[in-house]
Amino acid sequence: MHNLIFLDDLNGADLDPYVRLNETQLFHALEPDPGLFIAESPKVIERALRAGYQPASLLVEEKALTRDLADLDHEMAANQTSGLGQTPIYVANSKLLRQLPGYNLLRGALAAMHRVKRLELADFLATMPAEHPRIAVLESVVNPANIGAIFRSAAALGIDGVIVTSDSADPFYRRSSRVAMGTVFQVPWTYVDAKTWQHAGIDLLHQAGYQTAAMALRHNTVSIDDPKLTAVDRLAIIMGSEGPGLKEATIEQSDFTIKIPMAPGVDSLNVAAASALAFWELGNRVAE
Repeated sequence: MHNLIFLDDLNGADLDPYVRLNETQLFHALEPDPGLFIAESPKVIERALRAGYQPASLLVEEKALTRDLADLDHEMAANQTSGLGQTPIYVANSKLLRQLPGYNLLRGALAAMHRVKRLELADFLATMPAEHPRIAVLESVVNPANIGAIFRSAAALGIDGVIVTSDSADPFYRRSSRVAMGTVFQVPWTYVDAKTWQHAGIDLLHQAGYQTAAMALRHNTVSIDDPKLTAVDRLAIIMGSEGPGLKEATIEQSDFTIKIPMAPGVDSLNVAAASALAFWELGNRVAE
């Protein structure tokens, strides 16, 4: 039995996560506990629930109510997940939902969900596979769509975990998780402090036995299909911001600089496209 609450307006305080709080405010909403994030569309919500994230509430478009709840219930039963229980499910008509910021992007349902505390870097690395782990590091990647696309490629192409510097876009931003099709809940990830990343973060990777491969053009840059890279037991692939790329200190401390061979006159790809090619070549892809 669902706990349905039909709305006549969007004024209630319980609707603040959908109507009046921006992404940053949601992040800090429950301090000192982890905050909230918005998952958009039944597919993204289902992936979050399957990964164990707890919903605070849902907001569902009235005309899609029967379909969306049926889809979610089916997925929860198929995956033996506890489901929605007595979570408040607010129901609004299309006219009311047009008052929502980003209404045109709505996919029938939104869920306000509880964040969990991210692991410290050392603890996160300890959860990676013992043999041949492949992780990605995203340094100052500020576009949520790029973050989402990188996670989707990571999930598909055998990346075991992702490290995100704290000055990057949040993988749980609504746009990030939507572009990722919910794979931000599937791929293990954590933050690292951007202020100490070039020193403490890279040192910690090396102490854990990882060799680092920075995606950058240098005199000693090697192609992503170089056999030396596939022979590395523990590899961290580092990619940088959409404009300036990786910071000089990151490149200098890396074991390799790597590139994607390209036609003359073109020296780089969008970071999301570059990640897909690098993960295809260097990730732990499942054998066909």
